Amino acid sequence: MARVFCAIDTPDLPAAEKLAASLQGVVDIKLGLEFFAAHGAAGVKKVRAAAGAETKLFLDLKFHDIPNTVAGAVRSAVSTCAPDFLTVHASGGREMMRAAVAAAGATKILAVTVLTSLDADELSAVGQGPDAAAQVLRLAQLAAEAGASGIVCSPREIALLRRELPDNVLLVVPGIRPAGSAAGDQKRIMTPQEAAAAGADYLVIGRPITEAADPVAAARGMRG
Repeated sequence: MARVFCAIDTPDLPAAEKLAASLQGVVDIKLGLEFFAAHGAAGVKKVRAAAGAETKLFLDLKFHDIPNTVAGAVRSAVSTCAPDFLTVHASGGREMMRAAVAAAGATKILAVTVLTSLDADELSAVGQGPDAAAQVLRLAQLAAEAGASGIVCSPREIALLRRELPDNVLLVVPGIRPAGSAAGDQKRIMTPQEAAAAGADYLVIGRPITEAADPVAAARGMRG
């Protein structure tokens, strides 16, 4: 069964704390750029405290810069926020990812491959070619070589990466939508059950939980 990170993507600190507290023992939590830009490390600590010590924290900041700068950013994030997982962009290259891993200590570095908001047309527009799967595999293999603990990929690449990557590489998968729900700005999507069956280790789910009338019930129903 895949575990779930609820993406608490809001600048509203009290709302984030309340939601994190309500989800304690049900799913883990992810905080991203929107929240971090509004509240920084102090806000992260408050939400983590509300979520409880057993809840895993995924800090999704997607660092992408020269190796030395990313290493420094990772050290700062780890020392101030103590996340269990932290993201960098795999497109930053092997040495950047190695620097991130070396600076992370016990925090697991996840390498973002191709954003789930990108399709063939968008990839071609930025010069990466229309084949998303090929680009994801190329970046994922580079990340594994660099020592990243896991890969962030769309559901559509799970089976490919499970086949091509070492078994110990975690697959963390956004772009999850329950059957019949709106895709929103996600373009390469799958249901929680389909993604779990394909081999995802973690599912990242935001609006289907956070915008539900009963977020706790919705979260329970998302566990693949």
